[in-house]
Amino acid sequence: MSVEIKAPMPGKIASIPVSVGSQVQEDDEVIIMDAMKMEIPVCAPESGTVQELKVKVGDSVNEGQVLAVLG
Repeated sequence: MSVEIKAPMPGKIASIPVSVGSQVQEDDEVIIMDAMKMEIPVCAPESGTVQELKVKVGDSVNEGQVLAVLG
């Protein structure tokens, strides 16, 4: 079963500390966003493997946009 990781608010992708195939644990940082002049970590809602990254550094994203998919 896949789990989508979505943007909690509009912002810009500052960094992506994981890559496709990375194993992540629940609450690991998957994406770092710049929003409201702060760095906002977006964490994995559960443990899994990063199957897909749907954004790249510098992308602007909207609230609710899918950033990554865990499997």
